[in-house]
Amino acid sequence: MRRQSYLWIMAFAALFLLNACDDQTKQNQVSQNVEVKKQTIVIGLDDDFPPMGFRDQNNELVGFDIDLAREAAKRADLNVEFKPIDWSAKEAELNSKRVDALWNGLTITDYRKENILFSKPYMINHQIIVVRADSDIQTKADLVGKVIGLQDGSSALDAVNADPIHTNFAELNQYADNVTALLDLANQRLDAVVVDGVVGHYYVAKKPDEYRVLEDNFGEEQYGVGFEKGNVELHQKIQQALTSMINDGTAAQISQKWFGTDVTK
Repeated sequence: MRRQSYLWIMAFAALFLLNACDDQTKQNQVSQNVEVKKQTIVIGLDDDFPPMGFRDQNNELVGFDIDLAREAAKRADLNVEFKPIDWSAKEAELNSKRVDALWNGLTITDYRKENILFSKPYMINHQIIVVRADSDIQTKADLVGKVIGLQDGSSALDAVNADPIHTNFAELNQYADNVTALLDLANQRLDAVVVDGVVGHYYVAKKPDEYRVLEDNFGEEQYGVGFEKGNVELHQKIQQALTSMINDGTAAQISQKWFGTDVTK
């Protein structure tokens, strides 16, 4: 009788353990399914825009905006994928839903607000004027009659076109990227390049004997993350994450890594 009771107890214990293991397996499967279903957002960028977003010696995407976007996506419980695009066609990429956001030193302008839903500004930038170190150009006024270069589709183009002086340039040449424009400046095919301050200062710091930045500039601008007009939910998620990063100092730490100072707003 005792042996029979013992066998019943052992059978019940085995059944209990089997059910517990089954429950744990189901929980693990649910967790895996949740992970698989986590939303992935695609961020469009110009992958030749250091230090905001560019490829390192291992062809990996790195940069200030890359780090910000990864941390924001993590806080928003999102996966993130970066997609290099033709920056001059960025609004078409966004509105056709080929990308979910534009995050790559995107300047907030009234014109762009008509087609893009922006985050709050997260940094301030200037459109600076870069000349050769031995150039006789000292001020913006000296650009009259000169050949100027800038990136096609960039905020530099908007800033220059908004200034009456552009009608007095000898030429205004547009390039696929800032690097090519700066190379043409070094090779004396241009007299000056108008470029985002973050990019210009980055390259000038690398070649201080070759380039020089004027004190004059083509105005101040603010950078924001751009979303498709109807994508309010994603906009709110990323904005909340960005705000928390700025408030707890994480954004400032990322800024120190790339600029040696806090450029966040």
